[in-house]
Amino acid sequence: MSAEASVGSNAADTARSVCPNTEDCPNRGLLGSKYVKLNVGGSLHYTTVQTLSKEESLLRSICNGETAVTIDSEGWVVLDRCGRHFAIVLNFLRDGSVPLPDDHRELDEILKDAQYYQVQGLVQHCLSAMQKQKDILETVCRIPMITSVKEEQKMIATCRKPVVKLQNNRGNNKYSYTSNSDDNLLKNIELFDKLVLRFNGRVLFVKDVLGDEICCWSFYGEGRKIAEVCCTSIVYATEKKQTKVEFPEARIFEETLNILIYENNRGSGGVHLLDSKGLSVGASEEEGATGGGDRRVRRIHVRRHIMHDERGHGQQTVYKD
Repeated sequence: MSAEASVGSNAADTARSVCPNTEDCPNRGLLGSKYVKLNVGGSLHYTTVQTLSKEESLLRSICNGETAVTIDSEGWVVLDRCGRHFAIVLNFLRDGSVPLPDDHRELDEILKDAQYYQVQGLVQHCLSAMQKQKDILETVCRIPMITSVKEEQKMIATCRKPVVKLQNNRGNNKYSYTSNSDDNLLKNIELFDKLVLRFNGRVLFVKDVLGDEICCWSFYGEGRKIAEVCCTSIVYATEKKQTKVEFPEARIFEETLNILIYENNRGSGGVHLLDSKGLSVGASEEEGATGGGDRRVRRIHVRRHIMHDERGHGQQTVYKD
């Protein structure tokens, strides 16, 4: 039975109704009481009329007799409402403020109770807490971790934002690494984190730790790959092969800026890209079709194969692509 509903005549033997006109009502209700016993959905609470009357609310109207309620044979005011969060409502009336849970679902339940009991102060308190949580969530950078090729394809195909993927697999150590490779690998990861913070909300950044490449950047727009920057190379030294990881910071940042033209489906417009020399190139020219509707992917491999000549240590190194 609702707290606003009066008791029917068939329940008069076991319950009494608090009515506005105390002279006509056999029980004076809560008007002359100092303490109140509340049974809220089986949750028992003992408080004062003064506490319940602190704010203009349904509870005050119950105390002053404006709202009819059910009182059982033991004097408990019965409210047909879940009593899980009623203690929070009472504590707010007592103190004027109350700590709220971080869980959004519980916070929403407290808001619903505050609206039902018409405690406007608690309603505003809950709404402010919800807005604060929303603001915090908007500033949090979430980076998906790819676990399968199928998951990657689905994520890129359904995402409406440009996508930047860093493939980072340090475990692919077929050859030993050069002395600066570990530092450059960390620099690539640090640059990824900086780009996430800078373009949060505009670009979806994902990490792939399962691929074959040790360090490779991929850039996607409108569900297709636009460019790729591979940062690894094989050094053909005199004694053994080595894997070298580069850190082409300028090129990576350039491709990240280029991918922004696909933000909000603007990729088909007349926006210009930057080529490898920093010159402006029309998007239609840069993405020219190769036939059958396919489009080219800009693939940048940093010093893919490096071979040292036979001169002494410290002499010139010859690079062959």
